[in-house]
Amino acid sequence: MSERVDVEQHRADVAELLAELADRPTEEVSIHREVLGRVLAGDVVAPVPLPRFRNSQMDGFAVRAADVAPAGPGAPVTLPVVGDVAAAPGEPAPLEPGTAVRIMTGAPVPDGADAVVPVEDTDHITFNGVHDDSSASSATVEVVRGRKPGEFVREPGSDVAEGAVVLRAGTVLAPHHVAAAAACGITRLAVRTPVSVAVVSTGSELVAPDGEPGPGQIWDANGPALAAAIRAAGGHVGLRLSVPDDAEIVRMGLERAAALCDVVLTTGGVSQGAYEVVKDALPEITFRSVAMQPGGPQGLGRVAGTPVLAFPGNPVSAQVSFVVFLRDILRQAGGLPPVEQVPAVLDAAVASPDGKRQLLRGRWVGGVAAGARVAVVGGPGSHLVASMAAADVLIDVPATATRLDEGAEVATWPL
Repeated sequence: MSERVDVEQHRADVAELLAELADRPTEEVSIHREVLGRVLAGDVVAPVPLPRFRNSQMDGFAVRAADVAPAGPGAPVTLPVVGDVAAAPGEPAPLEPGTAVRIMTGAPVPDGADAVVPVEDTDHITFNGVHDDSSASSATVEVVRGRKPGEFVREPGSDVAEGAVVLRAGTVLAPHHVAAAAACGITRLAVRTPVSVAVVSTGSELVAPDGEPGPGQIWDANGPALAAAIRAAGGHVGLRLSVPDDAEIVRMGLERAAALCDVVLTTGGVSQGAYEVVKDALPEITFRSVAMQPGGPQGLGRVAGTPVLAFPGNPVSAQVSFVVFLRDILRQAGGLPPVEQVPAVLDAAVASPDGKRQLLRGRWVGGVAAGARVAVVGGPGSHLVASMAAADVLIDVPATATRLDEGAEVATWPL
């Protein structure tokens, strides 16, 4: 290794390398496509009022409030029912004084009507019951409770006025935001363009997850895991490659990735072995030892002008490296907040090597909260993917600590 640095120095160097990602362009996307988790680039203004027209809040009868004002227990008001208004296209006829129309939830309230009497407050009880077996055009209704003007009538713009902001810039889009846009007739939203990342797994021993490993071969865990991590952080996987331990092939793959994506992320081939193919293929970038475990071997630089980060190949090391060095940069570039560290206390004592910042896999004990207890899951080995899968957090043990007792305060990185 050409140099050794601490974690914070490498984080700062990665942030400087990727500083250009902060100013992301925007793009318009259809609400019918993948908008969930995207971040709005600007305020969304309602082009129409919601509701667009006066409509009923209840199944019941549209009336003039003055006609039913005297109604009360033992003194119902009887009105002829002169029609039906369903939640359907069309405009109902105006309501004449002294009459009622049967109306359904969401249906337009006729001109002349200024209140809706819920069906429960009439002798019909329910539109589906035995008390409602006559046609609306010849029926009468007994109203047993009066209503004031405006009751159970939704006025135009009572949800959102035309020209008002319905979604704020910076909103991380969820299904209910899509519903609000669709209700306003908005079909396209301006969002921040995610960072496009190429994931390049190196190693002749790797086989695709749907392949069959031969002797000495393993399934590639880093490609799928880092692609998923990139998407979870708001990024876009622009390319996925798996290349053998051939420096020329690796170089060709990385140049292709650099031409297509904003960032290139490699795994494997960066340590002290005899077949460190990424180091051989990229002599122009910096390789170093970071004082952390797992994830010590790291590389950073540029290929054809595109930023490159080189992570170690052990699956846990690669995932830890992503959390520590890249996750928050991708999130902030896409408009998402960083994932804040959470203070906790250890459920049991831990030992740690001197001079290296240990990032142990951990799990919450009895709930997630600042100051809650965390327990170590599995050992420190960088190949232990099952213990990583069982973890909620990374427990951050300082480089200066060789032992932390039960109850010691630690910082954790949520996974």
